[in-house]
Amino acid sequence: MKVFVLFVATILVASQCHGASFRSFPLKMTTENGDDDSYTEMRCASWRLAAEAHNIFGWETIPEECVEATANYIEGKQYRSDSKTVNQQAHFFARARDIDENDVILFSIDGTVLSNVPYYSQHGYGVEKFNSTRYDEEFVNKGDAPALPETLRNYRYLVNLGYKIIFLSGRHESKRAVTEANLKAAGYHTWEKLILKDPSNNSPNSLEYKKAERAKLVQQGYRIVAVIGDQWSDLLGLPKGLRSFKLPNPMYYIY
Repeated sequence: MKVFVLFVATILVASQCHGASFRSFPLKMTTENGDDDSYTEMRCASWRLAAEAHNIFGWETIPEECVEATANYIEGKQYRSDSKTVNQQAHFFARARDIDENDVILFSIDGTVLSNVPYYSQHGYGVEKFNSTRYDEEFVNKGDAPALPETLRNYRYLVNLGYKIIFLSGRHESKRAVTEANLKAAGYHTWEKLILKDPSNNSPNSLEYKKAERAKLVQQGYRIVAVIGDQWSDLLGLPKGLRSFKLPNPMYYIY
Protein backbone atom coordinates (compact mmCIF):
# COMPACT_ATOMS: atom_id res chain seq x y z
CA MET A 1 0.00 0.00 0.00
CA LYS A 2 2.84 2.41 0.89
CA VAL A 3 4.53 1.69 -2.43
CA PHE A 4 1.28 2.43 -4.30
CA VAL A 5 0.78 5.75 -2.50
CA LEU A 6 4.38 6.75 -3.20
CA PHE A 7 3.92 5.88 -6.89
CA VAL A 8 0.77 8.00 -7.20
CA ALA A 9 2.41 10.93 -5.43
CA THR A 10 5.39 10.74 -7.76
CA ILE A 11 3.13 10.82 -10.82
CA LEU A 12 1.25 13.85 -9.52
CA VAL A 13 4.43 15.80 -8.83
CA ALA A 14 5.88 14.93 -12.23
CA SER A 15 2.72 16.02 -14.02
CA GLN A 16 2.95 19.45 -12.39
CA CYS A 17 6.68 19.98 -12.86
CA HIS A 18 7.36 18.55 -16.29
CA GLY A 19 6.20 21.21 -18.69
CA ALA A 20 2.87 21.89 -17.03
CA SER A 21 1.21 25.24 -17.59
CA PHE A 22 0.96 27.37 -14.49
CA ARG A 23 -2.80 27.30 -15.07
CA SER A 24 -2.61 23.85 -13.45
CA PHE A 25 -1.93 25.59 -10.15
CA PRO A 26 -4.56 27.44 -8.07
CA LEU A 27 -3.22 30.90 -8.88
CA LYS A 28 -6.26 32.89 -7.82
CA MET A 29 -6.70 32.20 -4.13
CA THR A 30 -8.35 34.02 -1.26
CA THR A 31 -6.98 34.79 2.15
CA GLU A 32 -8.88 34.93 5.40
CA ASN A 33 -9.78 38.51 4.56
CA GLY A 34 -11.10 37.65 1.08
CA ASP A 35 -9.48 38.60 -2.26
CA ASP A 36 -6.04 40.07 -1.72
CA ASP A 37 -4.47 41.91 -4.67
CA SER A 38 -1.06 41.93 -3.04
CA TYR A 39 -1.24 38.16 -2.67
CA THR A 40 -2.02 37.78 -6.39
CA GLU A 41 0.89 40.10 -7.16
CA MET A 42 3.17 37.91 -5.05
CA ARG A 43 1.95 34.72 -6.71
CA CYS A 44 2.47 36.22 -10.16
CA ALA A 45 5.99 37.24 -9.21
CA SER A 46 6.61 33.65 -8.16
CA TRP A 47 5.22 32.40 -11.46
CA ARG A 48 7.47 34.81 -13.36
CA LEU A 49 10.54 33.60 -11.44
CA ALA A 50 9.68 29.94 -12.09
CA ALA A 51 9.12 30.62 -15.80
CA GLU A 52 12.38 32.55 -16.15
CA ALA A 53 14.27 29.77 -14.35
CA HIS A 54 12.72 27.19 -16.71
CA ASN A 55 10.99 25.41 -13.87
CA ILE A 56 7.73 26.10 -15.69
CA PHE A 57 7.95 25.58 -19.43
CA GLY A 58 5.85 24.75 -22.45
CA TRP A 59 3.25 27.38 -21.57
CA GLU A 60 1.25 29.11 -24.30
CA THR A 61 -0.07 32.13 -22.40
CA ILE A 62 0.51 33.83 -19.11
CA PRO A 63 -2.17 33.29 -16.43
CA GLU A 64 -5.10 35.66 -16.87
CA GLU A 65 -4.72 36.83 -13.29
CA CYS A 66 -1.17 37.98 -14.06
CA VAL A 67 -1.87 40.46 -16.87
CA GLU A 68 -1.72 43.50 -14.60
CA ALA A 69 1.32 42.22 -12.71
CA THR A 70 3.14 41.46 -15.97
CA ALA A 71 2.30 44.90 -17.36
CA ASN A 72 3.57 46.53 -14.17
CA TYR A 73 6.81 44.56 -14.39
CA ILE A 74 7.42 45.28 -18.09
CA GLU A 75 6.45 48.96 -18.00
CA GLY A 76 8.03 49.65 -14.62
CA LYS A 77 11.68 49.90 -13.67
CA GLN A 78 12.31 46.24 -12.77
CA TYR A 79 12.29 44.85 -16.32
CA ARG A 80 14.99 47.25 -17.47
CA SER A 81 16.97 46.72 -14.28
CA ASP A 82 16.91 42.94 -14.81
CA SER A 83 17.95 43.39 -18.43
CA LYS A 84 20.79 45.66 -17.35
CA THR A 85 22.09 43.12 -14.83
CA VAL A 86 22.17 40.29 -17.39
CA ASN A 87 23.85 42.44 -20.04
CA GLN A 88 26.40 43.69 -17.53
CA GLN A 89 27.35 40.13 -16.62
CA ALA A 90 27.78 39.28 -20.30
CA HIS A 91 29.98 42.33 -20.75
CA PHE A 92 32.09 41.55 -17.67
CA PHE A 93 32.64 38.00 -18.91
CA ALA A 94 33.59 39.09 -22.43
CA ARG A 95 35.87 41.86 -21.18
CA ALA A 96 37.88 39.46 -19.03
CA ARG A 97 38.87 37.27 -21.98
CA ASP A 98 41.71 37.50 -24.48
CA ILE A 99 39.92 38.01 -27.78
CA ASP A 100 40.71 35.87 -30.81
CA GLU A 101 39.84 36.94 -34.34
CA ASN A 102 37.32 34.11 -34.59
CA ASP A 103 35.50 34.96 -31.36
CA VAL A 104 31.84 35.80 -31.78
CA ILE A 105 28.92 36.82 -29.59
CA LEU A 106 25.49 35.51 -30.63
CA PHE A 107 22.36 37.56 -30.07
CA SER A 108 18.78 36.62 -30.70
CA ILE A 109 16.67 39.46 -32.15
CA ASP A 110 13.04 39.71 -31.03
CA GLY A 111 12.88 40.33 -27.30
CA THR A 112 16.67 40.46 -27.08
CA VAL A 113 18.02 43.29 -29.24
CA LEU A 114 14.72 44.63 -30.57
CA SER A 115 11.87 45.25 -28.15
CA ASN A 116 8.54 43.68 -29.05
CA VAL A 117 6.85 45.21 -26.01
CA PRO A 118 4.99 47.64 -28.33
CA TYR A 119 3.28 44.60 -29.88
CA TYR A 120 2.64 42.61 -26.71
CA SER A 121 1.32 45.63 -24.84
CA GLN A 122 -1.51 45.67 -27.39
CA HIS A 123 -2.16 41.94 -26.90
CA GLY A 124 -2.44 41.51 -23.16
CA TYR A 125 1.26 41.14 -22.37
CA GLY A 126 1.13 37.46 -23.32
CA VAL A 127 -2.38 36.47 -22.26
CA GLU A 128 -3.36 35.97 -25.92
CA LYS A 129 -2.07 32.95 -27.82
CA PHE A 130 0.65 33.83 -30.30
CA ASN A 131 -0.48 34.46 -33.87
CA SER A 132 2.49 34.50 -36.26
CA THR A 133 0.58 36.13 -39.11
CA ARG A 134 -0.65 38.97 -36.91
CA TYR A 135 2.81 39.37 -35.37
CA ASP A 136 4.43 39.76 -38.79
CA GLU A 137 1.76 42.15 -40.06
CA GLU A 138 1.52 44.34 -36.97
CA PHE A 139 5.13 44.25 -35.83
CA VAL A 140 7.86 42.72 -38.00
CA ASN A 141 6.78 44.20 -41.34
CA LYS A 142 6.63 47.72 -39.93
CA GLY A 143 10.36 47.63 -39.19
CA ASP A 144 10.16 50.24 -36.45
CA ALA A 145 10.88 48.15 -33.34
CA PRO A 146 12.97 50.08 -30.83
CA ALA A 147 16.19 48.75 -29.37
CA LEU A 148 16.20 47.23 -25.91
CA PRO A 149 18.41 49.95 -24.39
CA GLU A 150 20.56 47.80 -22.12
CA THR A 151 21.24 45.30 -24.89
CA LEU A 152 22.17 48.10 -27.28
CA ARG A 153 24.61 49.46 -24.72
CA ASN A 154 26.16 46.01 -24.27
CA TYR A 155 26.34 45.50 -28.04
CA ARG A 156 28.33 48.70 -28.38
CA TYR A 157 30.70 47.65 -25.60
CA LEU A 158 31.28 44.27 -27.25
CA VAL A 159 31.91 45.78 -30.68
CA ASN A 160 34.41 48.23 -29.16
CA LEU A 161 36.17 45.33 -27.44
CA GLY A 162 36.67 43.74 -30.86
CA TYR A 163 34.09 40.96 -30.83
CA LYS A 164 32.28 39.92 -33.98
CA ILE A 165 28.52 39.99 -33.61
CA ILE A 166 26.18 37.40 -35.08
CA PHE A 167 22.41 37.75 -34.98
CA LEU A 168 20.57 34.41 -35.02
CA SER A 169 16.82 34.70 -35.40
CA GLY A 170 13.80 32.55 -36.09
CA ARG A 171 12.53 35.21 -38.47
CA HIS A 172 12.10 33.93 -42.01
CA GLU A 173 14.58 34.77 -44.74
CA SER A 174 11.87 36.78 -46.49
CA LYS A 175 12.16 39.30 -43.65
CA ARG A 176 15.85 40.04 -44.27
CA ALA A 177 15.47 43.51 -45.79
CA VAL A 178 13.08 44.82 -43.13
CA THR A 179 15.13 43.22 -40.35
CA GLU A 180 18.40 44.72 -41.55
CA ALA A 181 16.81 48.15 -41.87
CA ASN A 182 15.21 47.89 -38.43
CA LEU A 183 18.47 46.80 -36.78
CA LYS A 184 20.36 49.74 -38.29
CA ALA A 185 17.62 52.22 -37.43
CA ALA A 186 17.65 50.97 -33.83
CA GLY A 187 21.42 51.49 -33.52
CA TYR A 188 22.91 48.11 -34.48
CA HIS A 189 25.10 49.23 -37.34
CA THR A 190 27.53 46.37 -37.80
CA TRP A 191 27.53 42.59 -37.61
CA GLU A 192 29.39 39.56 -38.93
CA LYS A 193 26.31 37.57 -39.92
CA LEU A 194 22.54 37.87 -39.80
CA ILE A 195 21.15 34.34 -39.80
CA LEU A 196 17.47 33.98 -40.65
CA LYS A 197 15.42 30.85 -41.21
CA ASP A 198 15.56 29.50 -44.75
CA PRO A 199 12.25 28.29 -46.22
CA SER A 200 13.80 24.86 -46.77
CA ASN A 201 14.68 24.48 -43.09
CA ASN A 202 12.64 21.66 -41.58
CA SER A 203 13.76 21.88 -37.96
CA PRO A 204 10.90 20.76 -35.69
CA ASN A 205 11.31 23.68 -33.30
CA SER A 206 13.35 26.75 -32.49
CA LEU A 207 15.72 24.91 -30.18
CA GLU A 208 16.76 22.41 -32.86
CA TYR A 209 17.03 25.14 -35.49
CA LYS A 210 19.32 27.32 -33.42
CA LYS A 211 21.37 24.36 -32.24
CA ALA A 212 22.02 23.38 -35.86
CA GLU A 213 22.96 26.93 -36.85
CA ARG A 214 25.45 27.16 -33.98
CA ALA A 215 26.97 23.88 -35.12
CA LYS A 216 27.48 25.37 -38.60
CA LEU A 217 29.26 28.36 -37.09
CA VAL A 218 31.61 26.10 -35.13
CA GLN A 219 32.32 24.12 -38.30
CA GLN A 220 33.17 27.40 -40.03
CA GLY A 221 35.84 28.06 -37.40
CA TYR A 222 34.09 30.49 -35.12
CA ARG A 223 34.40 30.25 -31.35
CA ILE A 224 31.11 31.14 -29.68
CA VAL A 225 32.12 33.06 -26.58
CA ALA A 226 28.59 33.91 -25.44
CA VAL A 227 24.99 33.45 -26.46
CA ILE A 228 22.51 36.10 -25.35
CA GLY A 229 18.78 35.53 -25.72
CA ASP A 230 15.41 35.97 -24.05
CA GLN A 231 14.25 32.37 -24.66
CA TRP A 232 15.68 29.12 -23.33
CA SER A 233 15.51 27.77 -26.88
CA ASP A 234 18.13 30.41 -27.76
CA LEU A 235 20.53 28.91 -25.23
CA LEU A 236 19.98 25.17 -24.78
CA GLY A 237 21.52 22.34 -26.77
CA LEU A 238 25.00 21.67 -28.10
CA PRO A 239 27.14 23.35 -29.17
CA LYS A 240 26.74 26.10 -26.62
CA GLY A 241 28.64 29.29 -26.05
CA LEU A 242 31.29 29.37 -23.37
CA ARG A 243 28.62 31.22 -21.40
CA SER A 244 24.88 31.71 -21.91
CA PHE A 245 22.96 34.76 -20.71
CA LYS A 246 19.18 34.64 -20.33
CA LEU A 247 17.42 37.99 -20.63
CA PRO A 248 14.04 38.45 -18.93
CA ASN A 249 10.87 37.79 -20.90
CA PRO A 250 7.77 36.66 -19.00
CA MET A 251 5.38 37.34 -21.91
CA TYR A 252 5.84 34.26 -24.08
CA TYR A 253 7.65 30.94 -24.36
CA ILE A 254 9.21 29.57 -27.55
CA TYR A 255 10.38 25.97 -27.70
